Amino acid sequence: MIAPVKIHKRSIGVTFDSSDTASIRLWAPQAKAVMLLRGTGKANEPLQQQPYGFWELSTNALREGDTYQFQLDQKTTVPDPASLDQPEGVHGPSRVRQIETFPWTDTTWVNPALAEYILYEIHTGTFSATGTFQGIEEKLPYLRELGITAIEIMPVAQFPGDRNWGYDGVFPFAVQSSYGGAEGLQKLVDACHAQGIAVVLDVVYNHFGPEGNYLPSIGQYFTDKYKTPWGDAVNFDDAGSDVVRSYFIENVLMWFRDFHIDALRMDAVHAIRDFSPKHILREIREHVDELMAQTGRKHYLIVELDLNDTRFIDPLDRQGYGMHAQWVDEFHHALRVTTGQPATGYYSDFKGITHLAKSYRDAYVYDGMYSEHRQRSFGVKTDGHPSDRFVVFSQNHDQVGNRMLGERTSSLVSFGMLKVLAASTLLSPFVPLLFMGEEYAETNPFLYFVSHGEKKLIDAVREGRKAEFAAFHNEGEAPDPQAIETFQQSKLAWSRLQEPRHKTMFAFYQTLIAIRKRSAALRSTNRNQLAVAAQEETKTLRLDRWCEQEHALCLFNFSTSPQSISLESDVPWNCVLNSADTRWGGPGTLPSVGSNVTLQPESFILYLR
Repeated sequence: MIAPVKIHKRSIGVTFDSSDTASIRLWAPQAKAVMLLRGTGKANEPLQQQPYGFWELSTNALREGDTYQFQLDQKTTVPDPASLDQPEGVHGPSRVRQIETFPWTDTTWVNPALAEYILYEIHTGTFSATGTFQGIEEKLPYLRELGITAIEIMPVAQFPGDRNWGYDGVFPFAVQSSYGGAEGLQKLVDACHAQGIAVVLDVVYNHFGPEGNYLPSIGQYFTDKYKTPWGDAVNFDDAGSDVVRSYFIENVLMWFRDFHIDALRMDAVHAIRDFSPKHILREIREHVDELMAQTGRKHYLIVELDLNDTRFIDPLDRQGYGMHAQWVDEFHHALRVTTGQPATGYYSDFKGITHLAKSYRDAYVYDGMYSEHRQRSFGVKTDGHPSDRFVVFSQNHDQVGNRMLGERTSSLVSFGMLKVLAASTLLSPFVPLLFMGEEYAETNPFLYFVSHGEKKLIDAVREGRKAEFAAFHNEGEAPDPQAIETFQQSKLAWSRLQEPRHKTMFAFYQTLIAIRKRSAALRSTNRNQLAVAAQEETKTLRLDRWCEQEHALCLFNFSTSPQSISLESDVPWNCVLNSADTRWGGPGTLPSVGSNVTLQPESFILYLR
């Protein structure tokens, strides 16, 4: 590679040596001259051309907090593509930050095994009243009380304005200034580790947002060889791709090394186009392994993937890409159809409870079967992969926010079914993920929102959103993504925790998580120690899990009528949780007859022995 990556420190942007001399390194292969433009009234300095399109400068004129830009060929002014701070937003100058000097206190922190992760997905802007990292930090005792072991923060790369889901980021190295910037994120990670909570950061390497993306004017960061839903693909295998690949590898290493992030969740890696002999994800994993060998810290790479292709999670020694885990949307889809979600769109391939049972066994529903929706056979078997390779959920930011009205599950199903959904996820053999607020049945929507500054783009986003939901006109107008009210409506209403119904749901989740943590059978990641049987006619499902001397039995009734299920055993079971109990807001337990157990509608019972 023409741009070798330094494991122990960044090699691009602005870095400092022990004498406080700033080293500046920029890749601008088409430029004939590059000038460093410092803050107002300060002298400018030329960068020196280096091989392969790099420009470099060592200077004592840049200090912490100084702003700067680059001028290409005396006409084009751009911020630093490796900027660590954009105090005036995506169109303003970059600002010098020495992130390596943060006073960490987490020297004894040990990242738990993935099998021990209870994930909690957070959007920083809507999680708290302040919409900042500090707002998350103030809720850490609450999350620990709930039983959460890892938070997953939606993308924080600098985006236009101060409200966005985060997937419109255009500065991968700069932490969103309105959230608290780099120091705010470092403080949050340090506080999480003090509370025994790991931190997963959502990153986007498949596209850049439509506003404030200056990379095309700087270098060959994109290629028109491939198209994605967002336009030209990020250049991972075309001319100039060596430097682009190192740019993203450096970004991964920065989060782990300089921010002590425990794991990355990589957005939609199926949209990464790379036909190199060595896929970029595999190369990232190799560099992360080298970093871990140097630091002794453990880090994970988790991918969002809808290809049902185990090559992504196969280990390096089996010629895989070495990702530690992946999201499994198919579990969610089968679960939602089982609960009555209409089998339309991408749900049309899912047969409800029979496919839910298959996902419990195989993670993927489509593992070589013919897909009517795709009109082709799809997927491969997951044999040999332990269940901690798969992250499952009953809702997440996409599945809520991509609905026209952003309805959370609490607005779509009964109180009883909410508990069944919780158990379906938390009692599964996979790594469970909760979406912020679901643990107390938050009813505020999570809508799609932006704060772009360009009128044409704002109009295009509005019209695109309307067109996407044109068939749903009976449900009213799609909320305006640009309106601040859309953002405000999406904030969590923490006061609801004081209301009996929501307080009960929180206690229920808390109990369910505690049971999972202390049960060897429910903690097990061995899918060979699992049996599942579904009855389509009665919409009931029996899930057996065992480990060592413990056996867990979960009986689910997804129907709206009482259903009787045989325990098929003379050995007594210990009922540890019945969602129909009045203490959990249910109608009460129905009497059993012999070995037959009768479940209330939309309820479940968990037994251990």
